[in-house]
Amino acid sequence: MGDDSTGMAVRLHGVGALRGTSEPRPVPGDGMSLVRVTAVGLCGSDLHWFTHGGIGDAQLTRPVVPGHEFAGVVAGGPLHGRRVAVDPAIPCGRCARCLDGYGNLCPTVRFAGHGELDGALREWLAWPTSLLHPLPDNLSDTDGAMLEPLGVAVHAFDLGHLRLGGSVAVVGCGPIGLLLIQLARVAGATRVVAMDPLVHRTDAARRLGADETVTAETADHLDGVDADVVFEVAGNDRAVHAAVAAARPGGRVVLVGIPDEDTTTFPAGAARRKGLTFAMCRRMNHVYPRAIDLVQRGRVDVASLVTHRFPLTQATEAFRTAVRRAGLKVVVTP
Repeated sequence: MGDDSTGMAVRLHGVGALRGTSEPRPVPGDGMSLVRVTAVGLCGSDLHWFTHGGIGDAQLTRPVVPGHEFAGVVAGGPLHGRRVAVDPAIPCGRCARCLDGYGNLCPTVRFAGHGELDGALREWLAWPTSLLHPLPDNLSDTDGAMLEPLGVAVHAFDLGHLRLGGSVAVVGCGPIGLLLIQLARVAGATRVVAMDPLVHRTDAARRLGADETVTAETADHLDGVDADVVFEVAGNDRAVHAAVAAARPGGRVVLVGIPDEDTTTFPAGAARRKGLTFAMCRRMNHVYPRAIDLVQRGRVDVASLVTHRFPLTQATEAFRTAVRRAGLKVVVTP
């Protein structure tokens, strides 16, 4: 750990190569606040950077600080002393997409732990004050970090346009898939089917509201499910094929998972015969207040999804644990 003017940071130098370093404490500029990071969740996209050195056509070009699911405590400024969840995306606020209300689609958006913008696996960072969301007293710092994946799940759910009393299938029961199962219940789905090859994840899916679970990863296990909306949250073609199989004719498939390669394939004949609509999920869009309210009111459980915690000094082991899919959510606590 650093002295009063420095702090520890963990940088990714290449595939599997995380190194801790002591770095100067950031000095916040206009409109920024200094944040002491208290909890960082490891996301599937973080694991892409760790295991492949990039995501699709975005590749590692310099040692970057990973981490975009995080919470902290503000030091100084208008929110001094407040515990906050941090929105990791900084859109330009001026382009046509931003002005239309789609900041998540901003072509010049900067994102924590991606490209030139360092993320949260460090003790201190400076961040736009407008992107800091105060946490209610009944939410822990770890809950605050979990609001980012919940935000992605909320945005994905919005893209599904589920009708009241409709049916849902979720393919991939990692944290975001498990959050989508809960959101389906909150939204009034009458049937929720969940699929994952890992038994501990389908067990969690049933505990969190799935009516039926399938412990497999091939499409033939979901033929005939006829779900109104299917959420694919695994990021591989097997899951996309399963999503097509699970959807009813005229249904909707929301692709949330990020593939290892920059391609996705699906069975065009089956999708065409069913007349399916596909939607692509890009992070989230202005959903933090809703996410906070859902957790504060006890409508969505994020706490039980956290199965492993590591200090910042054990960041490499934290990543390796997440890569093994040993549990559900891995959190690092600087």
